[in-house]
Amino acid sequence: MAENRGARVRALLESVRAEGRTALTAPEGKVLADAYGIAVPGEELARDVDEAVACAARFGGPVVMKIVSPDILHKTDAGGVVVGVEGAADVRAAFCRIVDNARAYDAAARIEGVQIQELLPQGQEVIVGAVTDPTFGKVVAFGLGGVLVEVLKDVTFRLAPVTADEALSMLDSIRAAEVLRGVRGRAGVDRWAVAEQIRRVSELVADFPEIAEVDLNPVIATPEGAVAADIRVILATEAPRERRRYTREEILTSMRRLMQPSSVAVIGASAEPGKIGNSVMRNLVDGGFAGEIHPVNPKADDILGRKAYKSVTDVPGEVDVAVFAIPARFVAAALEEVGRKKIPNAVLIPSGFAETGEHALQEEIVAVAERHGVRLLGPNIYGYYSTWQDLCATFCTPYDVKGGVALTSQSGGIGMAILGFARTTKTGVSAIVGLGNKSDLDEDDLLTWFGEDPHTECIAMHLEDLKDGRAFVEAARATVPRKPVVVLKAGRTAAGARAAGSHTGALAGDDAVYDDVLRQAGVIRAPGLNEMLEYARALPVLPVPEGDNVVIITGAGGSGVLLSDAVTDNGLSLMEIPPDLDAAFRAFIPPFGAAGNPVDITGGEPPSTYEATIRLGLEDPRVHALVLGYWHTIVTPPMVFAELTARVVAEFRERGVEKPVVASLAGDVEVEAACQYLFERGVVAYPYTTEKPVAVLGAKYRWARAAGLLGGGT
Repeated sequence: MAENRGARVRALLESVRAEGRTALTAPEGKVLADAYGIAVPGEELARDVDEAVACAARFGGPVVMKIVSPDILHKTDAGGVVVGVEGAADVRAAFCRIVDNARAYDAAARIEGVQIQELLPQGQEVIVGAVTDPTFGKVVAFGLGGVLVEVLKDVTFRLAPVTADEALSMLDSIRAAEVLRGVRGRAGVDRWAVAEQIRRVSELVADFPEIAEVDLNPVIATPEGAVAADIRVILATEAPRERRRYTREEILTSMRRLMQPSSVAVIGASAEPGKIGNSVMRNLVDGGFAGEIHPVNPKADDILGRKAYKSVTDVPGEVDVAVFAIPARFVAAALEEVGRKKIPNAVLIPSGFAETGEHALQEEIVAVAERHGVRLLGPNIYGYYSTWQDLCATFCTPYDVKGGVALTSQSGGIGMAILGFARTTKTGVSAIVGLGNKSDLDEDDLLTWFGEDPHTECIAMHLEDLKDGRAFVEAARATVPRKPVVVLKAGRTAAGARAAGSHTGALAGDDAVYDDVLRQAGVIRAPGLNEMLEYARALPVLPVPEGDNVVIITGAGGSGVLLSDAVTDNGLSLMEIPPDLDAAFRAFIPPFGAAGNPVDITGGEPPSTYEATIRLGLEDPRVHALVLGYWHTIVTPPMVFAELTARVVAEFRERGVEKPVVASLAGDVEVEAACQYLFERGVVAYPYTTEKPVAVLGAKYRWARAAGLLGGGT
């Protein structure tokens, strides 16, 4: 059955291509729809007026009439659509008007006839489509449809093909999801039927990569089903360029030698302060790297107490990494020597390649590397840090605080912001890696490695683009069940600036697709640089929540309101406090305080009130996470609050009760030290903000859902 339908579609697509066309006519689109079970109304092709009258009579009611021309894509714009035609006289008149309009719109257009289609009942108009994204390949789209689709832009995307569950999730991912469930006494649509239209379109484009775009617009969704009133199919003009792919084992093998090397050669090492080659050497030596360090410089015999070699081929024994600190024009020749030496990794610090328009030079080094089996990191990077190896292969400032956060950036400037943040906040890192031009190694390679690295607990990545979105999603899906992946995707405002032949294509702006596909992969997308860094710092600190019930305990009513807003904004659920728990809280707070949620203990309360209410929140198994709002008073000074909170949380963790606890501290400058104290003891705390601690908690919840550790999906 599947083979037969594939053969029918293949034959049709080949015939369209043979005619030099990229757009299918409506009758040709129906062949594809029928092959894949995509529901469309009954229709016939009328080549003249008499056939049109006969076709309309067979449907026995009002019909829709549409021009059929391989040269007219947008039928409505050409005046080629008439809706609700009934009776022989009206059919004749509509036929003539449609053909005349089409000829006036494009005198050279080939006209094959007029499609006579049964008129669908009124219902909710939605769009189902697919497009070929330059980063992710085939993606399927769903949203509110009809003539306003490009105005409303209420559309969501997923990688194709989608499962039935993923298709259903798309119905809940648009802003107008409530409309589909039924509003103001109107019945909801047949969700399964709509989801099936999505799934079948995704299957079609996955099976036939030469299909560039598909539009079902509108799909008329009713309580009884979902039928596509119109189908538009556009073929690609050229085959996508294949990227060289490596197996998971190949990636892990080369990455292991890059991140855990025994021997490093520095090509362009220098004894002269101020040179990049000197900075790299000094960082390697001063950083305490225990492996061998081999300077390579044809004009030196000794650099920083290490024997220098004229060529990397002269270095004795195996070398795991060659760090390049030479001008761009010399890289290709030196890379040939690295290849002959069978060094598996080259770290290319030099700039002057594709980022400056020197694409040919970059293509040359990629070709040399591929010929010899060398993986390239860079070019145009600051280098990299592998802290657990005491490895600082960079010309920038050293960093040696070991921890569980792996950070990557495509930009050198962002890389240094990462470094400064890590130092200021005392964040321990497992690695900081620059990616630069990503001529070879990119985020999916690093993600594959960090997903397996026992020193890494959380991965945060700044990126401007992805070379292979599907490879990244594959790596993310393998990693997310074990550790969080946070992404800062730059360039949100540059989306969608490309010509498209369909509504779906016009709606598939880069950022819209990135946003939905990253969510589909379980990745946490950070809205800005500071958020990315804070999520990376905080997520390993917080335990995994066991449920959705969040309780706010605050000493300030104003903070409680803002914290409540933040809970809602971050997709979290304020617990409805049951009567017995409400009474228990009231026993500890003054009469002018307020139980419920937030629990407002008021600002003048002593430390014992904070401690008692926090204990109550941790003791009750129905409470799954605590948000604390502290207000600086002399009655309960900041460090007193911090010490009692940390002590109580530690006590419960020793008893096996681990719940996420975040805190917002408002007060004088002393709250800064109190926040640092809390952070170091497993309570994520921030001064002067109600938004940030709750955003971090929301990120933890999003990861827990994506990892399958909490109900509710992604």
